[in-house]
Amino acid sequence: MTNPALNTLDRHHPQAWREAVRAGMPTLFGIAAWGLVVGVAMVKSGLSVPQALAMTLLVFAGSAQLAALPLIATGAPISVIFLTAVVVNLRFVIFAALLAPHFAHLPWRQRLMLGYVSGDLAVALFLQKYPDAAPQAGKLSYLKGLIYPNWSAWQVGSIIGIFVGSTVPPEWGLGFAGTLAIVCVMIPLVAGVPALCGVLVAGAVAVAGFGLPYKLGLLVAVVVGMLAAMLVESCVTQLRGRHV
Repeated sequence: MTNPALNTLDRHHPQAWREAVRAGMPTLFGIAAWGLVVGVAMVKSGLSVPQALAMTLLVFAGSAQLAALPLIATGAPISVIFLTAVVVNLRFVIFAALLAPHFAHLPWRQRLMLGYVSGDLAVALFLQKYPDAAPQAGKLSYLKGLIYPNWSAWQVGSIIGIFVGSTVPPEWGLGFAGTLAIVCVMIPLVAGVPALCGVLVAGAVAVAGFGLPYKLGLLVAVVVGMLAAMLVESCVTQLRGRHV
């Protein structure tokens, strides 16, 4: 049963929408550039233009797309591709848990749509603005003002990348752009000893597991790297506790 009071708070709030658009505006160029790189990588990995367009419209997750592309190119089983995408996108489970207290009262179809359109930066900016889950007028409009421009910027960049990548000769080597983009995104995220250890372990496992069939070395590297980072973080926390 819907709550009339909450429905009133969820009505379109122009001021909150404009405020969210202004807050998210500085990130849109980077999102579009990231989408362009993924678009190029999709067609350079062997997908046709219609396949790449379908993927970018249905799968709004750049890191998972880049992780799945080499598996698709090598003909890996659907289960391996699916499991790899799930592991790479585990952070969205955390995002969903953080947003749920704010919007649990909405119909499930609306929550499903909001979840599909939500991205990392949009969720971070929303939680920065609304750390408290208490009902508040304009909260839903603020989220929409972040996620819709974010999704649009991604799709524009990705679609341009798909068509640009389909016209550029293979000898230009643009297929490597996806790897370079991942490295550029990863470096700023390596903050702290646990993250650094996780990256180093994942890299070593990926190299050691290069010969595994269906690119399974990538999936094993992600899992082992995450476990290594969690282990190091636990050890660091315990050591700090002893010295307090």
